[in-house]
Amino acid sequence: MDSPSQASQSEEQDSHVSGPLLVDKLAEAGITAQDIKKLTEAGLHTVEAVAYTPKKNLMTIKGISEQKADKILAEALKIIPLGFQSATEVHARRAELVHITTGSKNLDALLGGGIETGAITELFGEFRTGKSQICHTLAVTCQLPVDMGGGEGKCLYIDTEGTFRPVRLLAVAERLGLNGEEVLDNVAYARAYNHDHQLQLLTAASALMSESRFCLLIVDSATALYRVDFNGRGELSARQAHLGKFLRTLQRLADEVRGQMRQQRAVD
Repeated sequence: MDSPSQASQSEEQDSHVSGPLLVDKLAEAGITAQDIKKLTEAGLHTVEAVAYTPKKNLMTIKGISEQKADKILAEALKIIPLGFQSATEVHARRAELVHITTGSKNLDALLGGGIETGAITELFGEFRTGKSQICHTLAVTCQLPVDMGGGEGKCLYIDTEGTFRPVRLLAVAERLGLNGEEVLDNVAYARAYNHDHQLQLLTAASALMSESRFCLLIVDSATALYRVDFNGRGELSARQAHLGKFLRTLQRLADEVRGQMRQQRAVD
C-alpha cells in the first residue's frame, strides 16, 4: 500500500506529464461550456493558447464580447502567469529543454545539441542540398527516447510542395533500428494547397497537439505557397502580413510545446 507521500508524488508526476492544460480547465473558473466551445472552434485548445492571444483577437470570435474576453483572459492569466521572472529561473528552464538530433553529430554540434524544441528553426539553402531529407530524418528521430537524442513524441508534417515520401521515413527507421510501421503511425501528414489552407492547418495541428504528445512540427516549405499566391510589389504588404500571422501562430504552438517538453524532462 502506497504511503501518502508516495501518492502525492505520483499525483505530482501525473500533472507534469499531462502537457499543456486543456481549455476545458477554464470551466473551473466560471467560463461557460458554450464559450469554451467557441474558443476551441477558433483553434484555441489550451489555456496557454488563450493566454497568448490578444484581446482584440478573442473579440473577433463570434459570441465573445469585450466583457467576456476580459474575463476569459483574466482567468487564463491566473493559471498561466506571464509576468517577470529572474534570469536564474529562465536559465534553469532552458537547461530542461529537449533537443532533437538531426542524425549528424557535426550538425547537432553546430546547433548546440540539435533542433531545439519550443522554438522555430529555419533551414535554408539552394535546391537539392538536403533540406527535405533533414526534415524526413527529424520526423523519425523525434520519436526516439530523450537520452538517445529524441523527444519521445510524434511529428506533425505540413507539406506545401509535394516532396513528402514515407519511404524516406522507413529508410531512417531501419537505420535506427525502429519499427517502420510504428514510425509511420506517429507522423501526422497534411498537404497544404494555398497560403490560407497552410494557416488553417495550424489550427488543426493545435487540436491534435492537445490530444496527444507531439514534439515536432515540420513545414516544408513555409514560404513556397506565398511565392506562388502573391505577385509583385502591389501584394507585398498583404503577403508579409499573412506570413507574419502564420509565423506568430507557429511560435504560439512552439511555446505550448516548450512547456510540455520541459515538464516531461523534469519528470524524467
